[in-house]
Amino acid sequence: MMDMGPYYVTALVQLIGEAKGVIGMTKKTFPERIITSEPHYGEKIDVDIDTHLTGSIAFANGAVAQICTTFDVHYAPGAQCRFELYGTKGTICVPDPNTFGGPVLVYRPEDQVSGQAIDPGLMAHNAPQYYTGYKEVPLLFDYNENSRALGLSDMCKALRTGRDFRANYQQQHHVLEILTSFEKSSREGRYIPLKTHYTRTAPMKNNPMHGILDD
Repeated sequence: MMDMGPYYVTALVQLIGEAKGVIGMTKKTFPERIITSEPHYGEKIDVDIDTHLTGSIAFANGAVAQICTTFDVHYAPGAQCRFELYGTKGTICVPDPNTFGGPVLVYRPEDQVSGQAIDPGLMAHNAPQYYTGYKEVPLLFDYNENSRALGLSDMCKALRTGRDFRANYQQQHHVLEILTSFEKSSREGRYIPLKTHYTRTAPMKNNPMHGILDD
């Protein structure tokens, strides 16, 4: 959770807003593991922390999110890290927040009708096979590649112009409390109300010139 969780929980609070509580179940599946990366490849180590964490996040606006992070399962390439948003009028699938790039897909009730005509502009050309039936939404904003320094660039521009930057400490504090509350909830066997608060920052503007951020 503390390795990959920050990507997904940060995306959740930025998409949905402030969370108000967490409930989770966690476990340490194996007492020992073998390191599979250099420079200690092949060495056996004791496992001191929970390596499989799953739970639910309750948001202030009434939404509920489920999350699972694990080192303990096997999966085919591309089959993990599915980020899906379920609404009253359909489902949206967004790219993996750890890699940034990828299509945004939408699936609506009318898409379940066989033979439904599809706008060629919404064809899912890049969608994996398990998203058959979803339509691809054209991307209107820049930086849809692996822009890992974008948050830092936004902070630098904010410091120069005096505006608030988007990846601020309130966001990080709120996300950190969510991340650490799953294990606490599992250990204590209860729902954990959150103490921190977060107001979503404004989305980035779509500047027509690549590399120029908004003031």
